[in-house]
Amino acid sequence: MSAIGVVSSCSCLRPGAWLLKPGVQKMSSFGLHTAARCAAKDYYEVLVLGGGAGGIAMSARMNRKVGAGNVAVVEPSKTHYYQPLWTLVGGGAKQLAASARPTGSVMPGGVEWIKSRVTALEPDKNCVWLENDIKVSYKYLIVALGISLHYEKIKGLPEGFHHPKIGSNYSVHTVEKTWKAIQEFKEGNAIFTFPNTPVKCAGAPQKIMYLSDAYWRKTGKRSKANIMFNTSLGVIFGVKKYADALLEVIKERDIAVNYKRNLVEVRADKQEAVFENLDKPGETEVHQYGMLHVTPPMGPPAVLINSPVSDEAGWLDIDKETLQHKKYPNVFGIGDCTNLPTSKTAAAVAAQSGVLDKTISLVMKNQLPAKKYDGYTSCPLVTSYNKVILAEFDYNAQPLETFPIDQSKERATMYHMKADMMPFLYWNALLKGYWGGPAPFRKLMHLGLK
Repeated sequence: MSAIGVVSSCSCLRPGAWLLKPGVQKMSSFGLHTAARCAAKDYYEVLVLGGGAGGIAMSARMNRKVGAGNVAVVEPSKTHYYQPLWTLVGGGAKQLAASARPTGSVMPGGVEWIKSRVTALEPDKNCVWLENDIKVSYKYLIVALGISLHYEKIKGLPEGFHHPKIGSNYSVHTVEKTWKAIQEFKEGNAIFTFPNTPVKCAGAPQKIMYLSDAYWRKTGKRSKANIMFNTSLGVIFGVKKYADALLEVIKERDIAVNYKRNLVEVRADKQEAVFENLDKPGETEVHQYGMLHVTPPMGPPAVLINSPVSDEAGWLDIDKETLQHKKYPNVFGIGDCTNLPTSKTAAAVAAQSGVLDKTISLVMKNQLPAKKYDGYTSCPLVTSYNKVILAEFDYNAQPLETFPIDQSKERATMYHMKADMMPFLYWNALLKGYWGGPAPFRKLMHLGLK
């Protein structure tokens, strides 16, 4: 299977696993981390599976609780990516290099970095198995394994990416191909897809469409483009307030939306995309394209499928308010690998990290968790090169906004927050375990209006 078909992502932010190479111990300015493909010890008080946003943030928080040398992160990838930036990379507004840092540089000092992959979980024995039959035991386990991409479930992919006119903002290997396809577009159908599976950052398939529209207007090509959004969903967005705003943008920019259409095949040599009509199973339609952006099917990490810690679909089975496992009280989860009924975004990870920190603190004291996660998540919907609709909402798909303004309006200030402020917060606050989402700021903002 091609590497880009199995990439996993934690909360939109998982490192690129295909970049793994065996290493030796390295000293970084952040502390000493193990770089061998085995555990430095066979037992840790807190073991974290996954070195994406959720895993790194929680390892930093746990390190402050239990002390240096007592927390380990299992993560094979040598590069950590801030994937929310890839929307802007694919649209030509940011460079790919700006989204990447060495994993060692974001690993908290005092936390052991185990460069390996987890191959099995045995929660009844409080241990996990790594590659080469290495067993590591724990007192507390935090699962932050992200989500897996499955380009290979679309016939003709991932090999189709070797052809021009096709890209995908979801892989480090294909995000720059998106920008190239946008630049080289001449005329015809420009198709943007949304798969029939859970996805991370559900607004991203639309964001690149709006950026493409803006670029072609700027370069005089828009009149030659028939922009199509073919989505497996029956709505443009899950929260009505923001869906209504997006539909106005779509109408204004003359974009065609085809609901209940799922991409099943790409004939890249012919520039043809084949979609199944989900309202009429088995019925397909073929569209010629001058540019195609693919959002791949996604699913839980392979190690969680049929695992004792997972539900029937393979997602980590945790309580939606406390983030504690429903069966194993010393197992916890965060981010995209969980079955939390909210959108899988970096903003959700930030909010979850604050709740999970308090949950584990109480469990360590043999007390019942009290802090409750309300499902907060956020999606900065980029609608052009200087405008964003900032969608924020809860488990009930109700707006849960931070600012005392109408956030369904396109705003330049929100674009700058997306492009400039959020990356700063990510690298300097979330990954260091200090950013738990905007809830405290939201309270201050609204108290100030009383």
